[in-house]
Amino acid sequence: MTMIKEIKDKITTNDDILIVKNLKKYYPISKMSLSKNKAYVKAVDDISFSIKRGTTMGLVGESGCGKTTVGRTILRLHEVTDGQVIFDGKDLGKVSSSELRKMRPEMQMIFQDPYSSLSPRLPVGEIIGEAVKEHNIVPKAQYRSYILKVMRDCGLQPQYYYRYPHEFSGGQRQRISIARAVALNPKFIICDEPLSALDVSIQAQIINLMKDLQEQYGYTYLFISHDLSVVEYISDTIGVMYLGSMMEMGDKKRIFANPMHPYTKALLSAVPVSDPDVKMNRIILKGDIPSPVNPPSGCKFRTRCPNAMPICAKDTPVLKEYEEGHMVACHLYSQK
Repeated sequence: MTMIKEIKDKITTNDDILIVKNLKKYYPISKMSLSKNKAYVKAVDDISFSIKRGTTMGLVGESGCGKTTVGRTILRLHEVTDGQVIFDGKDLGKVSSSELRKMRPEMQMIFQDPYSSLSPRLPVGEIIGEAVKEHNIVPKAQYRSYILKVMRDCGLQPQYYYRYPHEFSGGQRQRISIARAVALNPKFIICDEPLSALDVSIQAQIINLMKDLQEQYGYTYLFISHDLSVVEYISDTIGVMYLGSMMEMGDKKRIFANPMHPYTKALLSAVPVSDPDVKMNRIILKGDIPSPVNPPSGCKFRTRCPNAMPICAKDTPVLKEYEEGHMVACHLYSQK
């Protein structure tokens, strides 16, 4: 079922650099099958959201819920099954390959594993500058000084220019990955769990670096993570995904102060609290995530929801706004 009018009215082009409308990404289980009734993995199943320029949207959910697929599909690293991705006023599904190539520098991605995403055969200067040369970001005479400036902005010393990735720690490698992304002067950066492979102390340094770069250059982030404490720190808005669908979405303060969906409440109850005197009412979800090939009828979360009702098995809840900037897809609240 598509999103109802309330969410569509919220998605406007005024200040939004990215608009995602009813995005679907399905993977056929068997490409060789000639059957008309093919089975599909519904990795992303009809989600809509928008991100304002210069802000950060956090996308959270359990492993396997489709967060990374959303990011890769937005960049057309995976082709869209259905729906629209509108970046800076252009429908990415309709632009030609040559036009998309010209737009590539404006949309970048920071990957989860900073080691496997860096070529072991190239020194740092070439890793950061390879795409800069390809897209003619700066004149040849300014190339080296430009790369060194990008490195300084990302906390990398000039002497690292000729070193190789294996000579660096995990945090330094992630700084190299960030430098490679920002060297192209992007407008929008997708951060695919960029902190999950790092120690906690290093995570704080990287997250502060990203915030500093955003303040300095006005980047827009889609920050994909399963760590809600990090998402709370860096994000302006938050989307909560479960099994390919958006369960709850809204302003960060409203989500954390008043979580409405049972799934969001369960996720927030698992966030560690530094105060030893504060006792959290941990919500333990029973069972495993259902298969995305054959998701439950109605609400996908109903098989694990402590508040499930008969209507949850019949009707799919739609994402509806219940307070300003706070939308939920749940039958616990009026769907009319």
